[in-house]
Amino acid sequence: MITVRHVLHQKGNQVFSAGPDTFVFDALRLMSEKNVGALLVLEKGNLIGIFSERDYARKVILKGKSSRETVVQEIMTANPFTVKPDQNIRECLEVMTHRQIRHLPVLDGGKLVGVISIGDAVKSIIEDQKDTINKLKTYITGR
Repeated sequence: MITVRHVLHQKGNQVFSAGPDTFVFDALRLMSEKNVGALLVLEKGNLIGIFSERDYARKVILKGKSSRETVVQEIMTANPFTVKPDQNIRECLEVMTHRQIRHLPVLDGGKLVGVISIGDAVKSIIEDQKDTINKLKTYITGR
């Protein structure tokens, strides 16, 4: 069973974030520089939301707002769904699919320890399946 902890160990636990009063334009610039699709929104070190490309597209562009005049807190997804390090990655993928979200902040005892994306989850499941296939091949062929 692959856990969130395992995925974070493989990819690292670096988190990119913005404050609630960060202008959307600056948040988008950071997302572009770091090549990520979302930023966690932290206030005094506490997770209060998540800001994603989807939030930008649906809550700024389509509503005619300006990214240089709108702050992240106005359009972020507040109180995002979170997971724990010991959770099964397949459960996380089901949550992401069911809730139509692409990023899950990871909290351990209330402390932010990382974030996993749907890409991270899919990659880990594919790697696990490849490993299982290789083990079965070895078992069947005796090599």
